Amino acid sequence: MLLLGAQIIHLFGRQKAMDFLTSMKISSSGLNVQRKLMETISSNLANIETTRTPEGGPYRRKELVVTALPFDDNFNEILKSELGENVLQSMITEIIEDQSEPRLVFNPNHPDANETGYVAMPNVDLMTEMVNLVTSTRGFEANVTAMNATKSMAQRAIELGR
Repeated sequence: MLLLGAQIIHLFGRQKAMDFLTSMKISSSGLNVQRKLMETISSNLANIETTRTPEGGPYRRKELVVTALPFDDNFNEILKSELGENVLQSMITEIIEDQSEPRLVFNPNHPDANETGYVAMPNVDLMTEMVNLVTSTRGFEANVTAMNATKSMAQRAIELGR
């Protein structure tokens, strides 16, 4: 049996159809999370020297809260009924500010220095942000690879139908 735009998978000897778009949508949710993470890291890096914000005080490092949520579609219902598992997609549920204390740097000539000459600098660590950026880049690349693999499978299924 040929299903254009769908693949046949076997679960416990029974055939079920999984839409290729489900895989693409899940990879897309991963791409969105990685893109937003890169934007957040870029913001953190851009503000690594910011000592004044509208809220008052130095810039506070931003972090994403990413949650795995069930993907709502027919395939997920089939998988859940057969295996007791959900197909999960990643979603950003919150952007929070790091509440750790700012770094105090001695610079008595800085306009934001306190009475003892220390300036409250953002709680952003360059090395941590760079490691997070590389990790996010690798996650983005992995999701692109998964999307390309799904696209290739779909194209092969179409070629079989010719």
